[in-house]
Amino acid sequence: MNKSNQLFNHTASPNTISAKGEALGQSEKFLEFQERLSKVAPINRPVLVLGERGTGKELAATRLHFLSPRWQEPFVALNCSALSLSLIESELFGYEKGAFTGADRRRAGRFESANKGTLFLDEIGNTPMEVQEKILRVVEYGTFEPVGSPERIEVDVRIIAATNADLSAMVRSGRFKQDLLDRLSFDVLFLPSLRERHGDIPLLTNHFAARMAFELGREDIPVFSDEAMKALEGHPWPGNVRELKNVVERAVYRSDSADITDITFDPFNTRITENRIDEPPGRPKEIKNHLIDDLLDMSFNDAVKSLSVFLLRRALNTAKYNQKKAARSLGLTYNQFRGLYRKYKDEIE
Repeated sequence: MNKSNQLFNHTASPNTISAKGEALGQSEKFLEFQERLSKVAPINRPVLVLGERGTGKELAATRLHFLSPRWQEPFVALNCSALSLSLIESELFGYEKGAFTGADRRRAGRFESANKGTLFLDEIGNTPMEVQEKILRVVEYGTFEPVGSPERIEVDVRIIAATNADLSAMVRSGRFKQDLLDRLSFDVLFLPSLRERHGDIPLLTNHFAARMAFELGREDIPVFSDEAMKALEGHPWPGNVRELKNVVERAVYRSDSADITDITFDPFNTRITENRIDEPPGRPKEIKNHLIDDLLDMSFNDAVKSLSVFLLRRALNTAKYNQKKAARSLGLTYNQFRGLYRKYKDEIE
């Protein structure tokens, strides 16, 4: 198997890119990003990947590695967030036996482990200034000293760094070294947020849903209702693809059938998502405030329509847009409910 097939495969659409993981999309923004990534991947220089949380920065770094001449060498990752100065220094550069209490043997650091390959430094904005200085030395001279050792070790490592922080602002405030930023940003790749990837939500939703169904041992492929898909496409997705994956998998596992109608964005909230669009203005909505006299003033057909729309909408809201539950609450079969829903769909929405 060649290196492209190890990480990527093309779907039926020639403009759709998929990968092991969540690097899947066909939107213009997504494809533009992948094109830029593929162009810089073979260049033996550091790359800085910027993006919101959950956009897939580590997946991008993995692809940069596998599309580079180093693809058969190690890919080593370290999340720099929430690591103390002493811990991150030991993790990156290793230590000698006796360097500190508990150091009963020599340990290689991430730089040494990634020799000839790629080192991915996630959340590099959280790296202490003292460590930034040592990283800069490795980038410039290819050497470093393990903690507690005067011996210099030479390494050949390509660094890919990622963050959701504004590194330029951190430089101005004195929290990040300008020299290091200059060295790391041979090229800067900006991962698009899920909000910018128009058309990718249905593709990702079906991908995650099918995979979750397979994991649960279900034979039927999940199908999201039009209302559920509209709710997904209308959500702001602050957690991006990672959040979408959780929401979709939760909806599939909670559903008793392959028809997915119930979407819960916040698992801590038992109600249907706050993001669901409220009932639109218009006469059917106002039926709840009508007296019987108001209905009597309508023609027979208008009164039946207004009352039907009101009852259908109320049942859907109460059932959290689960159409089977809504049908049961109205004493209807599912097919009867679907027939009425299709008939009054425009008024209900």
